[in-house]
Amino acid sequence: MATDAMAGAASAADATPAAPRIVAAGAGRMGRSMAVAFAYAGVGVDLLDLKARDAAGQQAVMAAAEAEIAAHLETLAELGVLTGPAGQSAAQVSAQIAARIRFCPLEQAPTVLAAADWVFEGVPEVLDSKREAFALIETHARPDCIIASTTSSFLSSELATMLTRPARFLNAHWLNPAYLIPLVEVSPHESTDADVLTRTNALLASIGKETVTVKASPGYIVPRLQALIMNEAVRMVEEGVATPADIDKATRLGFGLRYASMGVLEFVDFGGLDILYYASKYLAGAVDERRYQTPELVESLMAQGQTGVRAGQGLYDWRDKNPDQFRREALGRFVDLLREQELINPPVCDQP
Repeated sequence: MATDAMAGAASAADATPAAPRIVAAGAGRMGRSMAVAFAYAGVGVDLLDLKARDAAGQQAVMAAAEAEIAAHLETLAELGVLTGPAGQSAAQVSAQIAARIRFCPLEQAPTVLAAADWVFEGVPEVLDSKREAFALIETHARPDCIIASTTSSFLSSELATMLTRPARFLNAHWLNPAYLIPLVEVSPHESTDADVLTRTNALLASIGKETVTVKASPGYIVPRLQALIMNEAVRMVEEGVATPADIDKATRLGFGLRYASMGVLEFVDFGGLDILYYASKYLAGAVDERRYQTPELVESLMAQGQTGVRAGQGLYDWRDKNPDQFRREALGRFVDLLREQELINPPVCDQP
């Protein structure tokens, strides 16, 4: 729902803040997925098609968008996610969500963009397409409208050069499916206004998203990490290390569960930086020196004896934290996940 942080202070203490006006610019997969995310949270969104089409073409893309959105909502209903007030069926809730999404053809762009508080650009990952989209958006959007790209490829600093008012621009990288994955990687560039970042984070939080702030760097956080993991998994198939099914089983039950309950760097400190150090040294010699080269930061921390939780310092500063309490909380999150996945069994006890 809209909040004061997004819509501005109410004119009176009992006044209801105006809902933010959101435009998803680009009527393809990302635009449709973002539209569902906002509509699910009760926020109306204009799904703006940025391609010039004849009447038949407009009708076709609108029908495709409606069908895809309906399919997303149908899946959520089947999974038991669409719950509304008592007496409302999943179909009724789905209809209410879909009604908050308005398809807008290109000829409506001047009116739609002029009313927008935020525009989330989601056109294909082609620089010329981005440039054309930003030119259209800036022609019609108000000076105070915040413009966010959703690119997963280009740096916010690179795209900012395409805008005449770069201070109101940043990148908001949603992960697919955007209406389910809670994380959005927000990447300002060096000239992004601080208030633009604050307001965008508040907007995303208001629809249930968690944000991380990432400087303009190739791959952000998640794509950069997952590209390494994906490539290494494929290499293991190439080398005959294990079957795809066994690699995926190991990923789900050994790798994924641990990092769903504890962050990667928390895990490093939890186990001990020395474990990563020696494992990297071994794999660099046994597999590939460049792929497994020990980061300079790890070398430096090892030299200083800052090996993680047990040492009081590592990648995190643990000196003011209770190590036993951290371990208990971390293992508690892990056990909760095991229970949810029905992967933990009761102990076997002897009968009295």
